Amino acid sequence: MAGLKKFIAKSAGQPYNWLMYSIQNIVEYYDELFPVTTAQKKFYDGLVKNYADPVKILSIECGTGVFESILAREGFDVTGIESHAELLHAANMRKRNQLMSIHFFQMDYLDMSRFLGKGFYNIISILDDRIMMIYDEMLLGKFFKDVRTLMTDGGSFVISLPNFDIMKQGIPMQQLPTRSSLRASLFTELWTAEGEHCTIKQNLETGNGKLLPVLEDEKAYPLKSAQIRGFAQEAGFSSVELFADFDKQAFTGQEDSLVAVLKA
Repeated sequence: MAGLKKFIAKSAGQPYNWLMYSIQNIVEYYDELFPVTTAQKKFYDGLVKNYADPVKILSIECGTGVFESILAREGFDVTGIESHAELLHAANMRKRNQLMSIHFFQMDYLDMSRFLGKGFYNIISILDDRIMMIYDEMLLGKFFKDVRTLMTDGGSFVISLPNFDIMKQGIPMQQLPTRSSLRASLFTELWTAEGEHCTIKQNLETGNGKLLPVLEDEKAYPLKSAQIRGFAQEAGFSSVELFADFDKQAFTGQEDSLVAVLKA
């Protein structure tokens, strides 16, 4: 798989420099910047009712695993995969000495169809804006197909991300919505250049005003609602529902965020 990554980087005309981030700077603040809301819990309560126990759930790029631990405590069979070792370590520390059906693995999304059970999961999720780091249309197409392969018939695939439909054309830098807590703020800039990949620059400002880098010139893809529908159709999903948030407010295309539910 390392060879595939080098090939992809070379074919994009970029040097192979896979680690251009300082993820460790966000670990302490991750749970408060990406909180599990009451609306999110209620949203998933509605989803799991559609499946027989034990409901099998896969979380892609699960971060520190706080939501996955909540789901496991409800009695669901939960798997979380995370590409960053620093975040995965926090997830594994959370589940220590807890008798729950939950497993965390360090795994890239490119590898999941090789190592995870096909046709096994009832609900698959990629939340907290992480899908935008799948930076290429070819890789996104593969990703949607791999998700469908891992999912049971009638399963649900949930995506949460910024609403890139409102992104203005021809502007080199656009600020994505800031995430803030009492102790920190996360600032995200999307940079675009003609004929090149979009890139993300992300900085964390702590309560004492210290600015810490999280991502620097990391490739990203501003996935829009129409493209989600297109990838879903190509991958064999039967339907797509779009919401503005986990409260299931109607998505008009003008909101800051987007929650998509794809049905297998």
